[in-house]
Amino acid sequence: MSTEFGAELRRYRGAAGLSQGALARLVPISQATISRYESGLQAVDPANAERLDEIVGAGGQLARSAQNQHAPAQYRASAATDGDTELAALELARRAASNNVGSTTLAHLEAIVDDLATAYPVTPPGELASRLRTHIGYVTNLLDARVTLSEHTRLLNVGAWLSLLAATVYIDLDQQPTATAYLRTAASLASDAGHAEITAWCYETAAWRVLTNGEYRQAVALSQAARHHAPDGSSVMIQATAQEGRAWARLGNAQETRRALGEVHRMAERLPQPDRPEHHYVYDPTKAVAYTATTLAWIADPAAEGYARAVIDRLGAENDHQRWPRRVASAHIDLGLSLLGSDRLDEAAEVTGKALESGRVAPSNYWRADEVVRAVEARGLHVAGELRETYRALCQ
Repeated sequence: MSTEFGAELRRYRGAAGLSQGALARLVPISQATISRYESGLQAVDPANAERLDEIVGAGGQLARSAQNQHAPAQYRASAATDGDTELAALELARRAASNNVGSTTLAHLEAIVDDLATAYPVTPPGELASRLRTHIGYVTNLLDARVTLSEHTRLLNVGAWLSLLAATVYIDLDQQPTATAYLRTAASLASDAGHAEITAWCYETAAWRVLTNGEYRQAVALSQAARHHAPDGSSVMIQATAQEGRAWARLGNAQETRRALGEVHRMAERLPQPDRPEHHYVYDPTKAVAYTATTLAWIADPAAEGYARAVIDRLGAENDHQRWPRRVASAHIDLGLSLLGSDRLDEAAEVTGKALESGRVAPSNYWRADEVVRAVEARGLHVAGELRETYRALCQ
């Protein structure tokens, strides 16, 4: 599937001021098809590509992108093989040195972990899952090689980080049995290696998963367990505290919610700006604003709107839509939720529609958008039908 065509279509459609539904009616095709094109889940046929190109005024760019996706396989880069190619080069270097794993190989693997964690915010979950499976398989084979005790521990840590990230990706994809298996593996490897930080991240990830399933009391308990294991001042300590605040908000406990948010802001203020703020396991201090927007929206605090708009304005001003596509989409959902509290449902529907049409809302966040959709439907607004259609197309 072509993600290039989808990204181009989304960009030109936005520039033309067309919603997915409006564009679909002009072709004419279903809105679900437009959504699948933009998400890279369906290849576009040449006739539809030319029609779409004409409607949005792409000047032939969309037609050319469509031709690329139908090029012979040997001339196209395959995302699914990126990990295989990378590891083939690494294996060549390892074997050239010796049959042992070696510190150089381990250093390369640790760098790959950082690269994959940094790729998380911008890489489609299915694509990242494929790369992670390839690397986990490679690390599994290395466990049978001759290693020192220190090398074995480092290898366990690499396997734990990769498994933890895989669990997170499969939670995003709403593939719960697979997510559970990887999360258990990560926790087991972290325990064997005595790595408290990874153990804490396992609890925090589990807390996020049960939170999305509506198990708020359990989310509080898991977040507190994560804090118990987390090193003082670490990224996972801040993230676990933020997760606890979210769970308290869903339980309607405003006092505990604000206490947790206060702790998050105090800890985040002491952190320097990281070199790689996109890294999923390195807390970016600016993320605290986004978490505050989400959490306050859930306790119907009017201040949530200001926080959500601050995130959107900052990312827009810095042209960070490509750097933080999920964070931008999430901020629009936060804004939609906050607008519900002030009974501005038309605006809530509009900004939530932008998030859904972006194609960057992960399945683990669908339920948050659905809260806005249901509220708009309950009031019988004229935009309710189109918003529900957009939401349904995304879910498909």
